[in-house]
Amino acid sequence: MVDSWLRSLGLRPGAVVRFRREPGDRWLPGKVMGREADGSVDLRDARGRSRAIPVEQIEVAELGPRGGRLWTPLTEIVARTEQLDLFGDA
Repeated sequence: MVDSWLRSLGLRPGAVVRFRREPGDRWLPGKVMGREADGSVDLRDARGRSRAIPVEQIEVAELGPRGGRLWTPLTEIVARTEQLDLFGDA
């Protein structure tokens, strides 16, 4: 159940993301673990501490047009049209 919720957001357990605790704070690295009861994403920070972070404060690393890392807000990824998995890898 949690994995399907994460997949609907375009995430997988163990995915590397960056997050802010408050808007305007600096970005911190994190790893996706699951879903919290309040609907936020359960992350682990660099020290292994659990963090419940709202979707609006998370960015995901994607490949840019020239192959470099591009940080995209998770809200933009969720808003994209859903692409079905052709080979069933997800």
